[in-house]
Amino acid sequence: MKLRNSPAGKASDVAVGYLMRAGIDGGGDLASASKAAERALAATDDPEQAIDRIVATHTRLAAAGGFVTGLGGFLTLPVALSANVVGFYVVATRMVAAIAAVRGHDVSHDAVRTTVLLTLTGNDSGKVLSRAGIGMNGIAAAALQGVSPAALMMVNKAVAFRLFAQVGQKSLARLGRAVPVVGGVVGGAFDAMLMHRIASHARMHFPQAPRELRADQSAERG
Repeated sequence: MKLRNSPAGKASDVAVGYLMRAGIDGGGDLASASKAAERALAATDDPEQAIDRIVATHTRLAAAGGFVTGLGGFLTLPVALSANVVGFYVVATRMVAAIAAVRGHDVSHDAVRTTVLLTLTGNDSGKVLSRAGIGMNGIAAAALQGVSPAALMMVNKAVAFRLFAQVGQKSLARLGRAVPVVGGVVGGAFDAMLMHRIASHARMHFPQAPRELRADQSAERG
């Protein structure tokens, strides 16, 4: 309870809410993750090729950087995050959610949304769930099905703190951007590598959803 009312707790709540709204639901010039999934599936009959298109598109978006200023709202985040770092995580969130949507997961469902954010932590996802008292057998989407709203909130908060810790590492990698040309190449390569790594985790955590799971998610939402 104390954590929730602390500055760090409030910052994590705002960060999680922003990533979900901007990254999953879309805003400004950025269409929703569901729309991104629809567009990718419209371009090919093969879901895996659609996912490849999604990863390639979002890798380019992350490398471009700066577009996040068109979303609005990121400047209100009560944490010291630069616009390009916020932009990266918004793009990564949208990519993961789009992959989940292609695989048949309902991205409006709370458990799916939490799994999207959890995927951003990469290899740390198991540790994050463990600290929230939830076990995971390799697939986060399955681990969070049926978890209570209170437990999902705990996971969301844990994800936010984990991402804050990772921000320092990303910021150090971005220091090279102070050097013209070379810095841009280094920063772009780093973003592309990290985006592909996150995509690999998304493919693992969101396998093709069975019909009964889609029905359950729709029923809970209704």
